[in-house]
Amino acid sequence: MEADSLDLQPEPLPPSSDPLSNKFASLNDLAHELASLQDLSNRGSWRSILDKVARARSLSLLTTPHDHLTYLAYNVLAFTKLRRFKEALTELETVDDLDSHHYRYETYPKIYPTRSGSMVPFSLRWLHALVPIKLGDRQEGLDRLYLLLDFVRGKMKEKEEVAASLDVWRKREVFVVNNIVTEHLKGKEHGVCLDLIKCLLARGDSDPHLLSKLGYIQMQIGDLEGAKGSFDEVEKQNSLNETELTNMVSRNKALMYLVEKDYVSAVREYDACIERDAMDAVAINNKAICLMYLRDLSDSIKVLETSLERVPTVALNETLVVNLCSMYELAYVNHSDIKRTLSNWISKVAPDDFDSSCTRI
Repeated sequence: MEADSLDLQPEPLPPSSDPLSNKFASLNDLAHELASLQDLSNRGSWRSILDKVARARSLSLLTTPHDHLTYLAYNVLAFTKLRRFKEALTELETVDDLDSHHYRYETYPKIYPTRSGSMVPFSLRWLHALVPIKLGDRQEGLDRLYLLLDFVRGKMKEKEEVAASLDVWRKREVFVVNNIVTEHLKGKEHGVCLDLIKCLLARGDSDPHLLSKLGYIQMQIGDLEGAKGSFDEVEKQNSLNETELTNMVSRNKALMYLVEKDYVSAVREYDACIERDAMDAVAINNKAICLMYLRDLSDSIKVLETSLERVPTVALNETLVVNLCSMYELAYVNHSDIKRTLSNWISKVAPDDFDSSCTRI
């Protein structure tokens, strides 16, 4: 998008200070029909988002530069969710350097008289790093993730005096580090992962998700004492609501039991999680796996089937369905018919980005 070439004469946007700390009346105050885009994404209606973006562009409904960037971000996200990565890349290539003056508020003083800084959505910067990885160019994607981490940390220094904005950028830092760690874990580069997480924790950023991930990595390299210490630290945190934190602690304990092959105790912890939160998909899936290890295949299948019936929007993920189909293959001679019935049901309730091939029909 060449922002300079747009013939724009809209009404100036209402005054605002820092967009991250300013209270807007609604999502639609941020961008054209943003609430509708957000609702579609929450429902997994990614094809509808592509249609909506195409319509808005064809009818020239996007009247400001930041509207174009916001819709571009949703379009790239929709293509990525639908695993149409080449099309996502084509969209990204319509934008030149993300730090170009074309994408700064002060370049358009008549439209944004009180704003300055970049108008590029953070999600677009993240997708700019993610899409190359999805296309198989891992090194390019990792390089971009590290550049994004530098960008985020630069913003944190700028926003030190603005508490609300600083909190947002800290969360983004944790998000980017988690992305980088995930990629390094795929290559079994555990040392790099430990260094990245410990660097954040040493600064006093005791995020319970980070601590739990540290524990998981320590378990993978055989440092069970270190893992237990990390999991114990999670119990001391208070940054999550009570149920979410208690369930995280229980799931961590269950993992320790799994390592010790104490599946009965692990099931007990997962049961406690499910009792507190019937939509805890991780606990549901892992309980079923423990029951399978205990050679209780029928109950294992029942756990997963019940979750799909009760909370399909949460339980319907590829990992759970793959596990259920594997159990069908172990338990039934006519597993192909059963999996076909499951696949037909999934086609009616699943979001657009669900990978139906996980049923292995």
